[in-house]
Amino acid sequence: MSQTLEVSCVDAFEDNYIWLIHSQNHDNKDAIVIVDPGEPNPVIKAIETHQYKPAAIFITHHHGDHTGGVRTLVEQYQIPVYGPKNENIPVVTIPCDSEQIVTLPELALEFQVLDVPGHTRGHIAYLGHSALFIGDTLFAGGCGRLFEGTGKQMHQSLSQLLTLDPNTLVYCAHEYTIDNLNFAIQVEPDNQTLIKRIEDTKELRNNNQRTVPSLLSLELTTNPFLRFDQNTVKYAAREYTGQALLTPDAVFTATRNWKDDVD
Repeated sequence: MSQTLEVSCVDAFEDNYIWLIHSQNHDNKDAIVIVDPGEPNPVIKAIETHQYKPAAIFITHHHGDHTGGVRTLVEQYQIPVYGPKNENIPVVTIPCDSEQIVTLPELALEFQVLDVPGHTRGHIAYLGHSALFIGDTLFAGGCGRLFEGTGKQMHQSLSQLLTLDPNTLVYCAHEYTIDNLNFAIQVEPDNQTLIKRIEDTKELRNNNQRTVPSLLSLELTTNPFLRFDQNTVKYAAREYTGQALLTPDAVFTATRNWKDDVD
């Protein structure tokens, strides 16, 4: 199977991204997988404009801005819906959990499911072909709020990403990058890679360009929520909280709470 994935994007709401994963099968080249369709109409417009053939839907978690368009799309295209086993999402037809392999032979694609709770209790991600579709667990320069899970859970979820190929492309679901980096520079004001990233991100946004996907290697060097083991982040979190923060998950949780405080 090909290791190069073609992905396009449909904009939704104010800052949501709905990803369309394209087939690697030349005999079925117009087939797509739709990721987290929060609303149906922009997706249907893209399908009709480009004559795509929907084959499946991937859902990462239950929030309405990720699931709101699913029922309409299923009714129109009669396609399976993959989603988290540990969340109550009635439109899911194929429940998925950790290390499950989703095989799509008609598209010549397969993905490993990762359990990444924290933002929600049962949040999952889809990893394959040097791409990671991670919903709201990790953002470019940031991570999701802890709406249902704990800091320890989110720390464990994000720790899994440290072992992945740094060349993995990270497809998150929102354009939050500027806001996230404005916080990151408070944590690591002397991080030169981060300073350069902020400049590059501002230029992209000034030209109305997306900042997603991002590269995991860039996240590892600039995203404070993946850098809980770095002395600079440890020091900043301790200074902010006035606490010792003796474990990596304590550093992560303190950093996440810090961002909540400044938002």
